[in-house]
Amino acid sequence: MQILHPFIGSAQQYAEEVSTPDRYRPDHCPQCPALQPLIAHGFYSRTLAEAGFDSSIRVRRYLCRSCRRTVSLLPQVALPYLRFGITVISLFLVARLLQGATLAVAATKATPTTMPYQRGQFWVRRFSRQAAALCAALAALCAPAPASNFVCRALHMLESIGWIAAHRFLFTDLRMHLLGWPAFLARAGRATALRRAAPPA
Repeated sequence: MQILHPFIGSAQQYAEEVSTPDRYRPDHCPQCPALQPLIAHGFYSRTLAEAGFDSSIRVRRYLCRSCRRTVSLLPQVALPYLRFGITVISLFLVARLLQGATLAVAATKATPTTMPYQRGQFWVRRFSRQAAALCAALAALCAPAPASNFVCRALHMLESIGWIAAHRFLFTDLRMHLLGWPAFLARAGRATALRRAAPPA
């Protein structure tokens, strides 16, 4: 299971923060009733492309001694299962969907490096499917913005709240992914497990 690292800062500063396991150690397991601190359980690596940063980062993992499941601390600028961070994605979506820029222009506004337009199309599709649910969820933080459709309304609300603050609320309180969970995961972001059917009687 992934939770957000409470540290506010750059990706470079995050790399320094996670080197100390006690600093943000969860005091209980979010996946079972055990009320004991988790134990440090190493790291895994993932790539992150964010403003001024495009490299691999280490993600701190903790282990629950009771249920034997792990918890990973993602930096709050990162989205699960996506290489690009929130700043890059937000700049692209605003340029494309609010300002009417072409895919190519929106990509250059989002990141100085070359980005294939298909990646932007992928973000637009996922965000468009998620927009109505985002509007309903974010109404807890701000009044719904007047707009002609849910996509524009959700973007205005995210701009008003702040993308990272909204992501923190959605992910931590509601287990919602800003662009919607991938199809292979359950709604709360956990891997789906299909049980084998019982043989006929």
